Amino acid sequence: MKSYGKQTFKIYYQSLKKYKLAVFLVLISVIIAPLGSVIGPLFYKDFFNVLANWDSTTDPSGQLKLILFKILVLYLISWFFWRLASFFASYFQSMAVKDIYDDCFAYLHKHSVSFFNDSFVGTLVKRVNRFTHSFVGIIDLIFWEVIPLIVYIFLIIVVLIKRDLWLALGILAWLVIYVIISYAFSAYKLKYDLERAEANSKLTGVLADTISNQLNVKLFNGYQREIKYFGKVNQDFQKLRLFTWNMDNTFEAVQGLMMVFLEIGIFYFAISLWQRQIITIGDFVLIQAYVINIFMKMWNFGRIIRRYYEYMADANEMTEVLVMPHEIVDAKNAKELKVSKGEIEFQELDFSYNQTRKVVFDLNLVVKPKEKVAFVGASGSGKSTLVNLLLRNYDLSKGKILIDGQKINSVRQESLWKNIALVNQDPILFHRTLRENIQYGKLGAQENEIIKAAKLANAHDFITSFSEGYDTYVGERGVKLSGGERQRVAIARAILKNAPILVMDEATSSLDSQSESLIQEALINLMKNKTVIVIAHRLSTIMRMDRIIVLDNGHIIEQGTHKELIAKIGGLYKKLWEKQVGGFIE
Repeated sequence: MKSYGKQTFKIYYQSLKKYKLAVFLVLISVIIAPLGSVIGPLFYKDFFNVLANWDSTTDPSGQLKLILFKILVLYLISWFFWRLASFFASYFQSMAVKDIYDDCFAYLHKHSVSFFNDSFVGTLVKRVNRFTHSFVGIIDLIFWEVIPLIVYIFLIIVVLIKRDLWLALGILAWLVIYVIISYAFSAYKLKYDLERAEANSKLTGVLADTISNQLNVKLFNGYQREIKYFGKVNQDFQKLRLFTWNMDNTFEAVQGLMMVFLEIGIFYFAISLWQRQIITIGDFVLIQAYVINIFMKMWNFGRIIRRYYEYMADANEMTEVLVMPHEIVDAKNAKELKVSKGEIEFQELDFSYNQTRKVVFDLNLVVKPKEKVAFVGASGSGKSTLVNLLLRNYDLSKGKILIDGQKINSVRQESLWKNIALVNQDPILFHRTLRENIQYGKLGAQENEIIKAAKLANAHDFITSFSEGYDTYVGERGVKLSGGERQRVAIARAILKNAPILVMDEATSSLDSQSESLIQEALINLMKNKTVIVIAHRLSTIMRMDRIIVLDNGHIIEQGTHKELIAKIGGLYKKLWEKQVGGFIE
């Protein structure tokens, strides 16, 4: 997988720019706050030197208490700046995380239908969550680990140089070697962290996919197969996770050895300095305090590097989505679509899915204003493709589609969708109330409008039969409703939208015979004064259409009224009709 580190940082930086003052105050605070940890041991050095030089003729208690008071003041100042940093960091991080979530949501939903068709829902959700989690993690590393570490090491080296140059240079050389080894190891491990993140996403995607298809797993006896498949994917992830963990364990072993050699080497050298009276007993305390703190900080440094790369690996997949150009975009200076008549014109249309499978060939068709047109044909003939092209879910390979003379790729997509109401074959509802799902067709619709639309769609009776009525939650994707109930809610939503162009893709396919007969009149009323395109397999539902377009392999091969087409000897429509009617008679 390609690494998008620079792009990730750019996105994170843009989120921080809005809160410059808070970020600046945190930066200043975390630079000042570590001073207590560096200056404190200097006072402790004086404290132990006073004790070492004490004799029975003097009372050092007053001097010792004064030193302790100075240490207290120093630590309180350090405490104050740490607290200041934490409060301001909480403010800008929480605000920035909200902005990142908003930006991810907005950009993700601008991707095309084909993007979502190629992606697992669960994987996309996890990508967004890990992207924001990585932002928080990286910011925490920078402000709470890296900057204090740099300040701390710099000040320690300055203090030790004043005691002995070679002592300071020895520690500095050790630090440089340690940092180089840590960075080289973490950079090498990055590719495995990326593989681990990808394997984790795949595991999540498989889990989400099987949960969505849990009924199929049961009905097609797929339980053992899915357990085996999930186990294999999980094992692949486990192997990568174990491998990366063992790499960490190996590096920590190397870290431990380097620290052992540093501590023994420093004190071995300090003994010679003490013999020459260059340093005192208090300096040993100072050196020990610094060495211990260096070990603590540098031990964490290795983890900081590794955690940084892990965060970057986790963020990488979502960054890929955020830098991926949107497939369907508004043209520059795109205008609002204005529909006065509702004429739709398909001119010399060619279209191929993924530039490999051509499904529409040089198609020309004019749907007159207020005309009711049905598309029929075998599966794969191009019916749904024409609707997807009209809705601009895909862009044309060749040709153009016009609505009242306006090319749909020259108008804003939002304005296009505003003028088209769609009722598809398998409507998906939000996990919200029935009222909210119907009201989605018209923002701010009043209660009486919602009820009227529900009645016209023959949905009011079953809605009021629920104990919560219109406040009933329908479940994820509307699973708490039957197929026919979901479809009637979708029809009510389209009725409420009242767009000048209506598209129905098998809009009554999930209704039982009684519900379908009751809703036919409502659909006829809904279609009045609208340009209507209907996709139908059940030919009995389109007998009253003004015109029926028969498609075969992306070509228009017949068109006319129902009577005209069944009278055509050897026609495809006539064959389809006879097959359906004959099947019912048999």
